[in-house]
Amino acid sequence: MTIHYPELAERVRSQQDSQPGLYGDIDFHTSPYRFTTDPADKSSLPKWVAAREPLLADERMVELMRTATMLGDVVADPYATLVARYGVQGLIGMLRQACRDGVDSVPDAPAELRTFLASMEATPAWVDRELVEQGARHMRIGAAYLSPFLIRGAFLATFLNTYAALPMAIIGALSGRRAAHRVNETATFFTVTTLPGALTRHGAGFEAAAMVRLMHSMVRYNALERSAHWDAEVYGIPVPQVDQMPAGLINMYLLATLARRRGRTEFSPRERAMLEFSRYRCFLLGLPEELLPTTAEGIIEVFHARAALLRDGFDDATCGELVRSTMDAYLRPDRTPFDRAAEAVENSWSRAFFLGFSGGNRKAAAAMSVHLRPADAARVAATAPFILARFVSMTVAGQLPALRNTVDTRTIRVIGKRLATYGSAEYTTDAATYTPKHPSTASGS
Repeated sequence: MTIHYPELAERVRSQQDSQPGLYGDIDFHTSPYRFTTDPADKSSLPKWVAAREPLLADERMVELMRTATMLGDVVADPYATLVARYGVQGLIGMLRQACRDGVDSVPDAPAELRTFLASMEATPAWVDRELVEQGARHMRIGAAYLSPFLIRGAFLATFLNTYAALPMAIIGALSGRRAAHRVNETATFFTVTTLPGALTRHGAGFEAAAMVRLMHSMVRYNALERSAHWDAEVYGIPVPQVDQMPAGLINMYLLATLARRRGRTEFSPRERAMLEFSRYRCFLLGLPEELLPTTAEGIIEVFHARAALLRDGFDDATCGELVRSTMDAYLRPDRTPFDRAAEAVENSWSRAFFLGFSGGNRKAAAAMSVHLRPADAARVAATAPFILARFVSMTVAGQLPALRNTVDTRTIRVIGKRLATYGSAEYTTDAATYTPKHPSTASGS
């Protein structure tokens, strides 16, 4: 049988060799239950989005999705397993110092930390730094003027499948105040990475990407080592790379589908710059190049293929609870009249945005605990002219040489205010919230 992605397959296989304590019990030769190629099974790809059959017949794409479903983070995971020795805060402290001052500044830096940082510093030959900065300039307009109203809705979209959402459920990361913290933390990451120079070696976005990777690796470690709920035969690897791809490229998927609807098969120069930025940011997050297409059609294909091969499942105890806790979370830093009004507007926009993921089907959205109420529709209708007009006008003005610098200066100032609203991101998980699998070791870190 032809292997289309041998390097990626080898990376998956290496996990068991390098981390037998973590991955030794996982059968990497067998697909988990979540992965299905059976035409009779219902998948996460809605019929109104695309046909599933052509994707199931594409051996190359099926192999890519199967392989990426079993791929964690081959350099960050080994570092996370040092938690028994250094503790969570110790790992965070060393990683932050290495990002800011270089790994040599960390006394007795473990080899796992050196390997982790070296992999992030090894910029691929395909990266065009100038194009990345151009893309960041375009992306921060959306981060400043549009994303604050959509981030919760986009976050909810990650909870529509039991098999993909379980890691967030078992770590208790989305209950009560922690739900608000996670949403704001996600918003902080995607916003700060758009700032000028943020993805350079000593930029704030580079460090944020390293911290996100450590957080994901800690989820994998704790899910496999401490949770009684994780069944690798059903769920595979916790937080696999195939599940991180949609979050990293969702903006490009939306642009790709818009381009297709307008009869275009290629990205415009502006969109191409945004893609370069998004692909490089995904690289820093640990995603393999195989999951980072360079064309509009390629982006659409990987999104649809992932959904077509992911078994459908919406467990109310898992997905529904995550959705409800996230919708109920209060995201603003204060409770002044302005903050309460801003919270209500954002919440309504998130409900409307989520409805889009449901194909506009209100009953389907309601079945997933998201209800677009009359008051929500009224808030969106009342604020849309201002929000969308501002975003569009800034986007257009930002492409005019005479106004580019003025627009960028104002946008950066607005982003500073957004980041202050989101608060400080810690990128940590609390092992105390896991259901113990090994009682004798459940109290550490």
